[in-house]
Amino acid sequence: MKQQQLEDIIESLETKLAFQEDTIEQLNLALQNQQKQLDTLHYQFKLIRAKLFDGDAGNAVAPQEQETPPPHY
Repeated sequence: MKQQQLEDIIESLETKLAFQEDTIEQLNLALQNQQKQLDTLHYQFKLIRAKLFDGDAGNAVAPQEQETPPPHY
């Protein structure tokens, strides 16, 4: 092979590598964001579950002071 052909091949490979590195970085950031969202949802789920199964498990009605007034008020 000629020197120019080898240089062209190397340049092509370097370009592909640069695109792959950028893609991997974007995927990594997306994965980090999804993990943060998953952690938040997991925490919220635990709070909701605790409210449902702990404390006043049999009482589905809020105390009078927490009830909103009826719509005709």
